[in-house]
Amino acid sequence: MQGHCLCGGVRFEISGKVSRLYQCHCSMCRRVSGSSANAAMIVGRGQFEWLAGEELIERYATKSGWQSHFCRRCGSPVPNSTRGESAWWVPVGLLEDSAELELGAHLFVGSKANWERIADAGVHFDEMPDRDELDRLLRRDRV
Repeated sequence: MQGHCLCGGVRFEISGKVSRLYQCHCSMCRRVSGSSANAAMIVGRGQFEWLAGEELIERYATKSGWQSHFCRRCGSPVPNSTRGESAWWVPVGLLEDSAELELGAHLFVGSKANWERIADAGVHFDEMPDRDELDRLLRRDRV
């Protein structure tokens, strides 16, 4: 499964079985996506490969450690390493073919925008769930 940013400069590939995706409804994800939520999945370190454009990636981090990586040409959010660099966070809107993906969870539903109506699919969490529970819901090994 391949993906790329809006301008096509940053390109990557994911191999193997992929996890369910999640949507985060926190205020930071709303701001970085410009939408009601950020849709993403976590893939294992060995499943991810850059194909082009790593030199185009800019990084922004808050004092709390929350970070966003994006293409400096088009502004698209792009994959970045999870804390501890054991896996990759991948925005699913970048994927060329996401037909096999399904939603597993909604995170930070307690801080969603008051105008948002969340679909019934996936388990809803008011905050961030325990990592083991999230791993189980997303059907992936601990990464």
